[in-house]
Amino acid sequence: MKYLHTMVRVTDLEESLDFYCDKLGLVELNRKDVPQGRFTLVFLAAPGDESAQVELTYNWDAEAYSGGRNFGHLAYAVDDIYAACQKLSDRGVTINRPPRDGRMAFVRSPDGISIELLQRGDALPPREPWASMENQGTW
Repeated sequence: MKYLHTMVRVTDLEESLDFYCDKLGLVELNRKDVPQGRFTLVFLAAPGDESAQVELTYNWDAEAYSGGRNFGHLAYAVDDIYAACQKLSDRGVTINRPPRDGRMAFVRSPDGISIELLQRGDALPPREPWASMENQGTW
């Protein structure tokens, strides 16, 4: 058995691509419009790691989705948890669970999907302003 991808339904494809690609740093691998089913599939991955993909599914007919956390979260290893969080924060992304421990942080996509960022290797030493930041919202 081999992991293929995680599918996430999105309500605004361009807003989601801005978040996942422009802010989080994933790259688009493949896109498929399915007119007969009235949906678009976009496959994304972290640069250099196409084996773990996220499939964004955009249904052309408006639907309301709730419970963005009902499946858990997506998780990505990062080389520097503080730099990754600063980059996201600088781009307007709320850091819901700051990396106080130098190891883990959470943000949410525009559709409420929790994204866990984990420090690759050992945790970094606690660093301000992250060490004293409070959680914001849910994660």
